[in-house]
Amino acid sequence: MYKKLLIALIICVLCLSPIAAENWNSFAGDVSHSAYRDGESDFVTNLWTFNMESPIHCSPAIYKDYIYVVSDDGMLKAIDMEKGQEEWKLDLKAKTNSSPIIHSNKLYIGCDDGIKAVNINTHKVIWDYDCNNVESTPFFYDDVVYFGCDDGHLYGLDKDNGKVVLNKKLDGEFKSSPIVVNDSIYIGSTDGKIYSVGTDKEKNWEYTTGDQILSSPSYVNETIIFGSTDGNLYCLNESDGALNWKVDLNNKIISSPTIDENDNSVFVGSDEGNLTCLDTRDGTVKWSHHTGDKIQSTPALKKNLIAFGSNNGNFYVLNKYTGLEEFTYNPGTFLFNSKITSSPAINGNSLFFGDDSGNVYSLNIEKYEVPGSMQLYYSIGVLIVLLIVAVVIVKKLKK
Repeated sequence: MYKKLLIALIICVLCLSPIAAENWNSFAGDVSHSAYRDGESDFVTNLWTFNMESPIHCSPAIYKDYIYVVSDDGMLKAIDMEKGQEEWKLDLKAKTNSSPIIHSNKLYIGCDDGIKAVNINTHKVIWDYDCNNVESTPFFYDDVVYFGCDDGHLYGLDKDNGKVVLNKKLDGEFKSSPIVVNDSIYIGSTDGKIYSVGTDKEKNWEYTTGDQILSSPSYVNETIIFGSTDGNLYCLNESDGALNWKVDLNNKIISSPTIDENDNSVFVGSDEGNLTCLDTRDGTVKWSHHTGDKIQSTPALKKNLIAFGSNNGNFYVLNKYTGLEEFTYNPGTFLFNSKITSSPAINGNSLFFGDDSGNVYSLNIEKYEVPGSMQLYYSIGVLIVLLIVAVVIVKKLKK
């Protein structure tokens, strides 16, 4: 009898797992910020570029066969991951710096006039909640959508109707995105504090750093890890906020940490221009890779690869064990470089990211293949014009 019950339980878990895996419940997909889905679609990775016609600072959300991207001007688009074609779009009618999350066919996104819920089947806003600017990416937990706001409040709204479940006044503004673990919400503030607040509305603890916290916390082994603009990466005990360790990375940390629990590693970028790998247990630096410009993009993790963008216009894929480059991609071909502050997302072998030029790119992370760039043609055109001008000048000088 017990054997039959065990078999039935395993079948139920297997049936439910794909459904749960589809949801993109937080910034970078989960509390570890891995931003990875294990190839839910069975298509062959195609290389493409899609123009959103406005800078992209948000990170893509993956759901079923589409990625969902919002440009700074508030245009939400569903893009077919295989073809790189627009499936549908919706003007949110508000500027947007938050990243979308998706749960059970509903998309939640922060805007400068509050937060909106969108039904991705009907492509319509089903509810919105008016408050001050929301740059904090929401977190979906137990049928409640949690997020921070520039008015200094931590909110929790009912997923179906947007009614307030939690409204907690704290200090500062919230640009950091929350995570929720074991009925506790963790979020950083511009007042330099990270807060732990129970879903029952009671504040558990707060910890003060030396400057603003724009980085979003991640979770591993009963600890909360996050960066501060004071240049330190912090690791706190989840239960009481006690400091386990902190490491000075020499410059502001706006990038959010990505956790590899299997190898006890945390990866984070800094304004020093380094992507640094540290040991989650004691903060020991394992390696650091220098790009020459700020890294404000949060890295995505797939197996032995770690991928991120830099403000120098390059996108990097490194070996997670050594920090050595596997390959790099410069879509602007140097002459038309655009900052890459958008954080990447990975579906199987397909990697997606956006940049300040307004383009979304699809790469094959396994084969190190990248799309052709329109900026390449612009660069060639510029070089041809410069060559013609040079020839004309030389001829005039000879005369």
